[in-house]
Amino acid sequence: MSKAFASQADLTDKKITFEQLSKHCWAYTTEGDPNSGVIIGDNCILVSDATATPAMAQDLIRKIRTISDKPIKYVLLTHYHAVRVLGASAFVAEGATEIIASQGTLELIRERGAQDMKSEMERFPRLFRNAETVPGLTWPSMVIGGGNPVKGEVPGKLSINLGGVVVQIWSPGPGHTRGDTIAWVEEEKVLYSGDLVEFEAGVYTGDAQLEEWPATLEALRALKAEAIVPGRGEAMKGNANVNKALDYTKRWVETLYTAGKEAVAQKMDLKAAMAHTRKSMDPVFGKVFIYEHCLPFDVTRAYDEASGIKNPRIWTAERDKAMWAALQG
Repeated sequence: MSKAFASQADLTDKKITFEQLSKHCWAYTTEGDPNSGVIIGDNCILVSDATATPAMAQDLIRKIRTISDKPIKYVLLTHYHAVRVLGASAFVAEGATEIIASQGTLELIRERGAQDMKSEMERFPRLFRNAETVPGLTWPSMVIGGGNPVKGEVPGKLSINLGGVVVQIWSPGPGHTRGDTIAWVEEEKVLYSGDLVEFEAGVYTGDAQLEEWPATLEALRALKAEAIVPGRGEAMKGNANVNKALDYTKRWVETLYTAGKEAVAQKMDLKAAMAHTRKSMDPVFGKVFIYEHCLPFDVTRAYDEASGIKNPRIWTAERDKAMWAALQG
């Protein structure tokens, strides 16, 4: 019997935790669902990752309002995926004036944002149960690093003083996508990684740059963070636990890509590559949240990259389901 497509059978609401990590930094974690971060300054607030829908974002806004009445001025898009960005209009309605993203993320929104929105809405019906509140694609107003910005070029790294706390925003390298961007509060050693880092949850790599991802994780390790809000999984406190999350993600990526390269070298077809990959992935990761959702997308991308397809092929709702029928039947 075929497994239910993607996360269509996952209809149970997850426990939300809103916790303080340092003087100015908070984590909004969701038991394996996509996380968000909140940095509260004396003057204004920055939110990292905007949730899947404006309706969902309202819960995060309510949590923020229990601890601060400062204006939410900035929203960071750590990458382009719909579950991270389509809630941004709720923050704009709350008064946010800047939506920040990397040039790579802007390019990916232009190239595949519409297809990704439709694809992810069908993969995650629970997260998009209020899809009618989404006004359309989320576009950045401030773009970091090269290209054609929507409004005002900001090269390289961006430092934002929220009042009493400075947030550094920059792209450490390709990994989960080619446009991944982080928020780093150096004075308090708190890192908001987006989906570059996960812990005890599926690592989605369907749009990844697998070869470069481990080096990007090492660049994050060099920050010596004392807390991290990963893209999925609990907030990790203490440098040893931060490294545990980095190691978890790196092991997933390297195990997956090694299996993909072996499958291509042995001239396996994609279904055989799936079976081959399961031999090394299932014993280590098979029980974590959204593993079965992620694995066919991950195997397909690893097989493609090992075959020389550097720029990930665009996922569409139609391609999703055809792949799923072939690999999860």
